[in-house]
Amino acid sequence: MIAVYFISAFLIAMTMLIVRRLLLTRWLMLLFVLIQWFFNGYVLLHAGQTELSYFTYDPAGVLFLGLLTLISTAAVIQGFPYFVSQLNKRFSYYYAALTGLIAAMTGAYMANDITLVWILVEATTLTASVLIYSERTLHALEATWKYIFICSVGIALAYMGILFLSLSMKGTGLHDLSFAGLTSVAHRLDPIYLKIAFLFVLTGYSTKMELFPMHTVGIDANSVALPPVGALISTGLVNLGFLSIFRVYKALSDSPIFVWMNKVLILAGVLSVLVAAGYMLKAKHTKRMLAYSTLENMGLVAIAIGIGGIGYYAAFLLLVLHALTKSSLFFQVGQMGRVLGTYKLDDSGLYLKLFPTGAIALLIGMLAILAIPPSGLFVSEYLILKALVAGKSWFVLILVLILLCCVIYALSTRVLHLLFSHPRENAGIHTQGTVGRWETISQFIFLMVVVGACFYQPPFLKDIINQIIAGLPNY
Repeated sequence: MIAVYFISAFLIAMTMLIVRRLLLTRWLMLLFVLIQWFFNGYVLLHAGQTELSYFTYDPAGVLFLGLLTLISTAAVIQGFPYFVSQLNKRFSYYYAALTGLIAAMTGAYMANDITLVWILVEATTLTASVLIYSERTLHALEATWKYIFICSVGIALAYMGILFLSLSMKGTGLHDLSFAGLTSVAHRLDPIYLKIAFLFVLTGYSTKMELFPMHTVGIDANSVALPPVGALISTGLVNLGFLSIFRVYKALSDSPIFVWMNKVLILAGVLSVLVAAGYMLKAKHTKRMLAYSTLENMGLVAIAIGIGGIGYYAAFLLLVLHALTKSSLFFQVGQMGRVLGTYKLDDSGLYLKLFPTGAIALLIGMLAILAIPPSGLFVSEYLILKALVAGKSWFVLILVLILLCCVIYALSTRVLHLLFSHPRENAGIHTQGTVGRWETISQFIFLMVVVGACFYQPPFLKDIINQIIAGLPNY
């Protein structure tokens, strides 16, 4: 079935590039969304099954595929208003690349081999770069080349990590680089090789997870890409980067370097939150502000994994709720940009007056991403702080609390300015475009789920997260 899925995605993308008719392209895009949902249902019904030897429908893949399917559906629909004329020839490249990006992420979620994950992650770089350049501006060109260059460097570093893993497995009798095989022999591998490998893997895939030290590429990409693309980059690709790191982390959890890996993750997480807080305090661009928020949340995820215990559950809950919230915010900021005609904070304001429905969604999204009750992210961040207390990591706890206060101040003051204040640079701003109220439906649905998670987390979600973290040591 996964072979049928990939072939269908390829044929649909090629048809878009060849035919170049806007109406037909939209229908083909909706057909691919339908195929995505069908494949998602198939994966749910065949959980645990392996196909083509290299793809396994494990709990982590099932969870992130479900999120990707949901968010990509909204992203496709939210992208329609940006291409309304047959004269805009960019639409065929945009939708073909979007199809390829979703398909590559889907395959990477399910891949059970370290090398195959690496190949599919590189495929996401190529397809995402086309989407980043869809506006064809000088800033978009600069961000695209930067994205390709830094992601390629990251992929090269990740490949070095794979080489060191293969060197460490020499003499074990294994002839593949599957995660299951690495898990079975991790306890008897050379710790030096494993430490070097994990550092390379963490640094390389942090380009996708938008985690320190390779976070800058995601910041620039999100600031110039169309908002629906930013939503996918900050959710689907971020989750892919995390999963690529987490699978290696889990495979090596029975090795002598387990405690050392946790310290590295905590350090990377704290530095990520620190950088995000610093830059958010001087952010002047709405989409860039959201990108730094992603860096902050991924820093918390890294800290949660590193501290262990209840932190494992908190990390995955945070990833799920962050994906729903951040995609909603990108969709809404995109609509705000169409209404105000700008993404610059100093040129924006009075959004509540110009588009009340969208302003309410933006306000709820702000409260949700800042983990202010009744946001479900409050539960995940509370559990992370609880894990830090249980681990007696007092310095990290105090530092994170201070930095989170900075993040709350920076993001809340900017969003409230967008909603209520007059523009600083252009006091006479008037609405530049119109947005249908129906376009906010997906945001309200996602945010309702996030709010509901503060009071009730469904058993199926708890079960799948517990299956993912099963076997990880608690210390």
